[in-house]
This record gives sequence, structure tokens and C-alpha cells, in this order.
Amino acid sequence: MSDRTEDGRKLKLLVVIDEYTRECLAIEVARCFTARDVVGVLQYLFAIRGRPGHIRSDNGPEFVAKAVVRWLDQAEVGTLFIAKGSPWENGYVESFNGKLRDELLNRELFLSLEEARWVIDRWRLDYNHHRPHSALEYETPAAFAAGCVLPGIATQSPPAHSHSNEPRFSHSGWYKDRG
Repeated sequence: MSDRTEDGRKLKLLVVIDEYTRECLAIEVARCFTARDVVGVLQYLFAIRGRPGHIRSDNGPEFVAKAVVRWLDQAEVGTLFIAKGSPWENGYVESFNGKLRDELLNRELFLSLEEARWVIDRWRLDYNHHRPHSALEYETPAAFAAGCVLPGIATQSPPAHSHSNEPRFSHSGWYKDRG
């Protein structure tokens, strides 16, 4: 997923969603993402949420990069790549991205990367904590996640971003999407 700042410079969004809880664990915003950036986000999420059984991803270059695949293999996390032209393989993520686009990105003109990060993260928090989800029997993703108990896995939601230089940032698996 991408957008632009007022000056026409590109914004890329790295979206991470828990497939089971439908919680948006991260929406990282940058001018571009490298494999190292993706690994940094995943390391942070593994530290606070535990290691998922698998990660489902589109075939973006930052996800299929050897460094990411090797790191996931060492972490003993399976990878599932959706087939090109098969949106039904990630319908809930397509739905999430559509909401993000319609409710926020199409309505906002970001003056800077920092503003985009702040506004998008506030939208993520609202989505997780205040928006009931029909697939979760009309609980919010955060409330549903709080009710999940899995051995050795914390169910805390990732905090709001501090936007420092360190990375900011399940149960059945996660989905990553570069948009």
C-alpha cells in the first residue's frame, strides 16, 4: 500500500495483521522498506507477541528477500506467499487495506513522513480498540486478543509508535502486506 506526501514524495506502508485476532499489529510508514526493515519489525513483534506458526505475505521484494526468508527459517516460522492475482487468499487483509484507504488515506493530505506516521498510527489504534469486527462476534480486535490465552504467548497490543530510531511496532499467523 502506498500514498504520497503533499510534496509528491512516496510513502510506503508495511501492514502487519494477526490472522486470528484481526488485530493490526503494525503499520510502518517509510519512503521505502528493505529486508532489514522487515526483519526489524518482525523481531519487535516476536518479542512482544511471541512467534507465530507462519507468516502469510504477498510477493513484494522486501518479503521474498533471502535475508528475510533466512531469518524466518532460523526463527522456525513458516512462510506462505499468496499467489499473484489471487486476492481471495487474503480477503480480510484486502478488506482492511480498503478501509484504511477509504477512511484515511483518501481523505488526508500528509505534510510530512512524521505526520503520516502519527495520523496512521492513531487510526490503527482506533481500529484495534474501538471498532467491532463481525468475524469476532462484534468484539474489537484488541478485546478479542485480550481474551485469547495461549501458552507462552503474550497477548498485549503493540503500543503507539514513539517514532524514535528504534523499530516501532499471535496466534495462528500474521499477514504482511506492502500494498
